[in-house]
Amino acid sequence: MLAFLIRRLGQSALVVALMATIVFFGVNVVGDPVDMLVAPDADQAERARVIADFGLDKPVIEQFGYFVKGALQGDLGKSFIFGEPATKLILERLPATMELAIVALLIALIFGIPLGVYAGIKPNSMGSRAIMAMSIFGFSLPTFWVGIMLIMLFAVQLGWLPATGRGDTASFLGIQSSIFTLDGLSHLALPAFNLALLKMSLVIRLSRAGTREVMQQDYIKFAKAKGLSFGHIVRVHLMKNIMIPVVTVLGLEFGSLIAFSVVTESIFAWPGMGKLLIDAILQLDRPIIVAYLMIIVVLFVTINLIVDILYSALDPRVALSEKNS
Repeated sequence: MLAFLIRRLGQSALVVALMATIVFFGVNVVGDPVDMLVAPDADQAERARVIADFGLDKPVIEQFGYFVKGALQGDLGKSFIFGEPATKLILERLPATMELAIVALLIALIFGIPLGVYAGIKPNSMGSRAIMAMSIFGFSLPTFWVGIMLIMLFAVQLGWLPATGRGDTASFLGIQSSIFTLDGLSHLALPAFNLALLKMSLVIRLSRAGTREVMQQDYIKFAKAKGLSFGHIVRVHLMKNIMIPVVTVLGLEFGSLIAFSVVTESIFAWPGMGKLLIDAILQLDRPIIVAYLMIIVVLFVTINLIVDILYSALDPRVALSEKNS
């Protein structure tokens, strides 16, 4: 177990190092931030001063060396536009993004699992076919188009829900969130549903496939032969087994909810990390772009590492196969 953990930690560190290199050099070959930082009528001396202040006059390799040195100390650079540490700006927006991602994940689970189980229990019914058709639409429809349609219907035409912003927030156990106020929940509803739609479709298909497989198992037939009620069989025997792949996949998909909430946050003007990233890209604020991408890389690597460790703890064959390979 210890050797497996050390090996995984080494692999994770290597992935982070490689991605740091790719991200830094990839971002630094795109555009010239000086055009954004210096007024068009500024003279050459002012332009040279700004370039020197931000260290853009140094060779890219030397800039990368400073970046690595700062990253090892937790410093991913200072924003060109805001003049504050990029990590600080992103972490200030992180709670709003996490809140949106968590609520979207809960929506996907609350609606996706019952619909998927029903579609699996009655695969030939009209309801099942309608659910599977809906899941196909969830995979196929572009997120930005769905978001715009939700705004047009529920905010503009019906006037039921607000279209943009985070709304009022409140603190509970030291956590500041919009889910603790009615106004915040009303602002959260549309962006959370928009972000959850794709994951809900995934949960439906996973739950349906798992249900159809489990319902054919001998222990389900034995439970029926014992005279157990169908509801008891579903709750105790079916749900316990289909939740293993669902939870595993969604554990990994949670990282993508955070990383790919950029479109949803932009459409609904949600003040999260994604909105900050879009603003940084438009202004060529390189430190924020690099810091955001690195935080996402670390997040994905950490989630994958946790899943691997849990698997190795629950199933020793995982670590054994690694050793034999």
